[in-house]
Amino acid sequence: MASLLPQEIIRTKRDGGELTVAQIERFVAGLVDGSVAEGQAAALAMAVFFNGMTLAERVALTMAMTRSGTVLTWDDLDGPVVDKHSTGGVGDTVSLMLAPAVAACGAFVPMISGRGLGHTGGTLDKMASIPGYRVMPERDEFRRVVREVGCAVIGQTDDLAPADKRLYAIRDVTATVESIPLITASILSKKLAAGLDGLVMDVKWGNGAFMSTHDAAQALADSLVEVAVGAGLPTSALLTDMNQPLASVAGNALEVRYAIDDLTNARIEPRMREVVVALGAEMLVVAGIAADVAAGRSAIEAAYADGRAAAKFAEMVTALGGPADLVEHPERHLAAAEVVVAVDVPAGTVQAIDTRAVGLAVVTLGGGRTRPQDPIDPAVGLVDLAEVGEAVGPDRPLAIVHARTEDAAAAAAEQVRGAYDVI
Repeated sequence: MASLLPQEIIRTKRDGGELTVAQIERFVAGLVDGSVAEGQAAALAMAVFFNGMTLAERVALTMAMTRSGTVLTWDDLDGPVVDKHSTGGVGDTVSLMLAPAVAACGAFVPMISGRGLGHTGGTLDKMASIPGYRVMPERDEFRRVVREVGCAVIGQTDDLAPADKRLYAIRDVTATVESIPLITASILSKKLAAGLDGLVMDVKWGNGAFMSTHDAAQALADSLVEVAVGAGLPTSALLTDMNQPLASVAGNALEVRYAIDDLTNARIEPRMREVVVALGAEMLVVAGIAADVAAGRSAIEAAYADGRAAAKFAEMVTALGGPADLVEHPERHLAAAEVVVAVDVPAGTVQAIDTRAVGLAVVTLGGGRTRPQDPIDPAVGLVDLAEVGEAVGPDRPLAIVHARTEDAAAAAAEQVRGAYDVI
């Protein structure tokens, strides 16, 4: 029988061996109860980083991390429970429109989201910019809102997949984040703990994504779908482009305003709308509500057209403590920065955008964080970001900076100029 001692488990993986289910379960239990030391967790993460994991190992790790804490059930709901997860990017406002649109089509969407870190924005930070909105409600309130409204976008509680929380913190400081088996288990353990009937993955690729190449993103998407299906969760994945910001806006309250404009059809940006509709269609298919992707697309588009998606968003915001008239009067409630400055540039055409640098400009303004404990300024950010192929010049700046001070605006404007290749 294979040894269950942590050091022997590490030795097996270090030497390229395959871990048993029992070994993986023992190690994950030790992450939670403290019997596995930080150095041992770091050593196993490094061994996995270099030697990988088989499909059976990845499924076992994901399932063990899922069971390390509370696993939600939704037996009281009269429809399928589905969610979407994005691997992150800049101007990725999709969740704010997607959850209510899918709920308007008859699915239940308990969207447990994260905060932004580094150059990527976080859905939780965007929702937290809505005054009064409870991003960390009590469990009973979360269940009530999902049941009554159909969707709720909240933050992850400590009792969901606690083994992942400890392991991720160790990976973050040991240069082992970029391991497909560990990324797969980290993402899916939290989604399985949410009690889903179906999941759709939005795997980003490009210079603003964690997976910079299409091939790397495809490998991650394949792993996520294989492991999720192996764990009993119907899952599909789409690869989406993050070689430029998805929205023309980046910043928390600014993205909430953007989402409201999109939901109410006041402003439709084709790239963003296509991603929302495509992901929504996949969610309805995995939920069993739509027979195929074409039917799913039609359903999401109808929810936009007749106002049901916007109404669901308003209902969710109100149910979780936000303003009842946010959709009608966002300017009354969302924080606004005092300084608004155009990023001027000589005439030319945008050839390429360093998307990560655009995201870091938002961080410089105070709209993102470099450490988990950093505060967020909801008001700051960038709007009217120019797209690749767009003509810019004296009458069309690269972007508009929203900042608290003139100095902050000037620094961010210089970063944005540096992020754009204009000829």
